[in-house]
Amino acid sequence: MSDAGNDPTAIRHRQVQVGALSMHVAEAGEGPLVLLCHGFPESWYSWRHQLGALAEAGHHAVAPDMRGYGRTDAPERVEEYTLFHLVGDMTGLLDALGERQAVIVGHDWGAMVAWTAALLRPDRFRAVVGMSVPFLPRLPMRPTDMMKAMAGDRFFYVLYFQAPGKAEAELDPRARQMMRDMLYTVSGDVDPSHYTKMLELPRTAGFLDSLATPDTLPDWLSQEDLDHYVEQFERTGFRGGLNWYRNFDRNWELLAPFADCKITVPALFVGGLKDAVVTGPELEKPGPGVQMLDLFCTDLRGKVLIEGAGHWNQQEAPEETNGALLDFLKGLDPPRGDSDAL
Repeated sequence: MSDAGNDPTAIRHRQVQVGALSMHVAEAGEGPLVLLCHGFPESWYSWRHQLGALAEAGHHAVAPDMRGYGRTDAPERVEEYTLFHLVGDMTGLLDALGERQAVIVGHDWGAMVAWTAALLRPDRFRAVVGMSVPFLPRLPMRPTDMMKAMAGDRFFYVLYFQAPGKAEAELDPRARQMMRDMLYTVSGDVDPSHYTKMLELPRTAGFLDSLATPDTLPDWLSQEDLDHYVEQFERTGFRGGLNWYRNFDRNWELLAPFADCKITVPALFVGGLKDAVVTGPELEKPGPGVQMLDLFCTDLRGKVLIEGAGHWNQQEAPEETNGALLDFLKGLDPPRGDSDAL
């Protein structure tokens, strides 16, 4: 995963100063900028199958380690991981790269960053692709209150993640078990009956109790892939990524002024039909969040739902994901230059 002579699709690595953060980015190609935002618990490596494909198609693909991950700085304070900070990081990255505009692509938590970036800064993010997590408007109820009401006496991972240090104490010493089982559990390879077991866990359960252990790694995840993730989290721990979850309520408060706003730039959704986040409890059919996207995106160009893929669609089904992404990019107007800015 390094430079290979003059190969324009080779992945390059560097540190970029973005505001107060030193941010690690992996990049490939030249041309219109496409930002790739990963989710939890991932890194730039989640986009290893997309960087070269985008470069070959004439784009400058940039996949940062997001705030708190990998070789990007991880601020200490929980309050420094709000969506405002994360969108600010992506806007600042455009500035650091000398670019006026980009198409922003996000997966999982990165999708929430991408949707919010398109909502707040359509002047800088000219189009958006959300993967695995659809855009949802601000709800009338505080998120953790809603989660507590829904969970009752049962375990719910977002609530478990709220107390600083609790999940870290469980997961940091067990990075290999965490990454192996996490990547498998929400993939399209897991037995769907496992979701029922997850919903029945008592509130006293730990996060690892909610995961399934594979007999062998799925075909889309090599030992080298797993080792890459494990090395990262053995070095950094999971605190940075967990802090994103600890800002659900803070994000809800900060985004109050934008409650009735819609995504106005061209948008695409991509997800797997074996991803419960996409489908809800009834797998193989799009859930309410996906069905209602048309209400919140005024220029939704499509919903690509990939059979057999789970939550990690860009890793599990790279050809289908790349095809959807490239088709979407072909249909966009070219980026505005500085002379076109207001």
